[in-house]
Amino acid sequence: MKTSYSFGSNSPKSFQAYPRGSDFDLESGALKRSRRQKSSNPFHPVKMIKSLGNRIKYYYKLHPVMLFMISLAIGLTILVVLSLYERQYKMMRNYSKLDLGSESESYPFAQLRNLVMVAGHSVYTSSSCEKVDKENAWFLESYQKHKGQAATFVSHIQKGIEITGKDNAALLLFSGGETRKDAGPRSEAQSYWIVAESKGWFGKQEEVRWRALTEEHARDSYENLLFSVCRFRELTGIYPHNITVVGYDFKEERFVNLHRSAIGFPETRFFYAGTPSSETSREAALKGEALVRTQFRDDPYGCLTSLRRKKIGRDPFHRTIPYPIGCPEMEGLFRYCGTAPYSGPLPWA
Repeated sequence: MKTSYSFGSNSPKSFQAYPRGSDFDLESGALKRSRRQKSSNPFHPVKMIKSLGNRIKYYYKLHPVMLFMISLAIGLTILVVLSLYERQYKMMRNYSKLDLGSESESYPFAQLRNLVMVAGHSVYTSSSCEKVDKENAWFLESYQKHKGQAATFVSHIQKGIEITGKDNAALLLFSGGETRKDAGPRSEAQSYWIVAESKGWFGKQEEVRWRALTEEHARDSYENLLFSVCRFRELTGIYPHNITVVGYDFKEERFVNLHRSAIGFPETRFFYAGTPSSETSREAALKGEALVRTQFRDDPYGCLTSLRRKKIGRDPFHRTIPYPIGCPEMEGLFRYCGTAPYSGPLPWA
């Protein structure tokens, strides 16, 4: 009788003779750990950094001085490149603004080549234009409160208009910032322009008004000259061939011998038109001028001594000075501060 075997649910469970997923050593009866496959990417960043670090340590142990010198040279090279890039970026930014203007021919006074600058001395505060020659119509410091003082301001304005009217190639600039806190945010330059307007430009409205503008940031006489030259460049696209300054006659030496020399402008192309001060203020004005000339001889650029503090005091509204964006060729002169004459490049040298 044949015996039948059942392979149903009651049959013994199957088993694995050797474990799966790993290598089994028949001789030792132990499992072998499977090796991980190496990464196929030869440029593993972490390993590369570690390898580079190990090499640097190795070379440092062998040649520490040489490695230090190489590192120092690389660092200096990076600093030089960054500084050159920053300088180039600033210059390109400044020139790009000028290029946009030149491409569109936007210089409104490109045909003018000479500068006539009237230096401001006070702010006009009256709401009426009928009192321009009255002292109470102007904001005056204590040393300015003399009879006839207001009339001297008007004479400066008239003189500048007369000189400009005789030169068809001249641009007239009234120069002076918002220098008096109690006078409000009104500039000396705008005050002079308003007075000229109220006087009908002394009979020369047709010839002069269209080429009479303002420079509204200067805080002292040096900045009157420096800023006006830059403003001329902004308006005409060139630097002035001739410069004429209008002011008090006793300030001629300050402008001609000190300020002109400070900016290196040719003496043969620089002129000064002086008008007298009031009789009541003459003596005090001469004493004050002697002191200021001494200060500018010691500090030609007004950036080191009491002249600097005086400029800060004449900026009560903390106006941001836009120069030398409009005259990038003068950037070195604007940044310079010292007692010796500026020796860098100048557009009129």
